[in-house]
Amino acid sequence: MKRIIEKLIQFRNPVFKFDSNVSSYVLLILFCDKAISVLRGLKILLYFKRPKLLMLGRSVRFMYAQNIVIGKFVKLDDGVYLSGLGKGKLTLANNVSIGAYSRIIVSTSLNNIGEYIHIGNNVGIGEFAYLGGGGGLEIGDDCIIGQYLSCHPENHNYDSVDTLIRHQGVSRQGIVIGKNCWIGSKVTILDGVHIGNNCVIAAGAVVTKSVPDNSVVGGVPARVLKSRISDK
Repeated sequence: MKRIIEKLIQFRNPVFKFDSNVSSYVLLILFCDKAISVLRGLKILLYFKRPKLLMLGRSVRFMYAQNIVIGKFVKLDDGVYLSGLGKGKLTLANNVSIGAYSRIIVSTSLNNIGEYIHIGNNVGIGEFAYLGGGGGLEIGDDCIIGQYLSCHPENHNYDSVDTLIRHQGVSRQGIVIGKNCWIGSKVTILDGVHIGNNCVIAAGAVVTKSVPDNSVVGGVPARVLKSRISDK
């Protein structure tokens, strides 16, 4: 049984192997939980979409599902909320995992609809993330991301002191996160930022400026601490 479940998990993670201390009882609980998640995933048939082995936790919600594209072997944990209202699509590519109680919302306003959100293959995002798509958000393949990630691809205008800030509209540039990045917990990424490939973003960083490939970044506001290739 252990080998069979391990093979199933390797569809999502080819290098996965069970720790030798994992018991048959633990495996049985895991198997039952994942089987129930796959059955829940069948509910997207109600939106005229093929499940493709989608695994859903409890209380997962979809809004504007006609604009949401879901790849194979996607896992959405308890309480995840997806809203696809936008000019483009909300896309979850193959093997994406979204942690519990995360919110992925292309648009928060009906008077100025947002652009899109695209999450690439093999991306894992921890619990309680908030991802907006106002100016467009792209996360590249193979990124691993800790809890409480916050991405805000728009800013409020505030130049006039004679007009309420909430009446001055927003500016939008979008956010791009490259491939193979490791982003720690409680990271905030602001509009206009382009994070290069193979970067490491330290926990708690507030990223306000773009950073090149292979950077190690940390701080508030974040700055490049070193290059991952400089010591080689």
